[in-house]
Amino acid sequence: MSTEETKKHLYPEVNYGSTQPPPYNQPVINQPQLQNNPLMVTSFEGHREWTTGLCDCLADPATCLLTCMCHPCSVCYLGSRMGEHFCMPMCVPASNITLRNKIRTVGGIRGTMCTDCVTASFCGPCSTCQDHRELTNMGIK
Repeated sequence: MSTEETKKHLYPEVNYGSTQPPPYNQPVINQPQLQNNPLMVTSFEGHREWTTGLCDCLADPATCLLTCMCHPCSVCYLGSRMGEHFCMPMCVPASNITLRNKIRTVGGIRGTMCTDCVTASFCGPCSTCQDHRELTNMGIK
């Protein structure tokens, strides 16, 4: 196979229905503009703080008791309140961090993934109780 035949085989000519070159050969004169899309998140910065403190566990004694007696059960319940499968926290590593990040993002709470990770890792039961209280205050049953 000659070089020309190889080129035709690898790069077949495309007929665009006109003799004009394809539009991608023309220079870009104006940069594309960002369009307003109401479905697109434009900022990940929260607009508020948590409604309760990390150590306000006794504000909801039932959740505090459940979390102290069986933390994994409390995290599973938290996941189900957020619309996830009840067993998801047992199947996904670091699910308490993921759930906390989801609550913070959906609720518009200030913070970072790093603070979620540190809080859920070193203050796990307290952060789970805070997550439950936040969902209650957000009106999520």
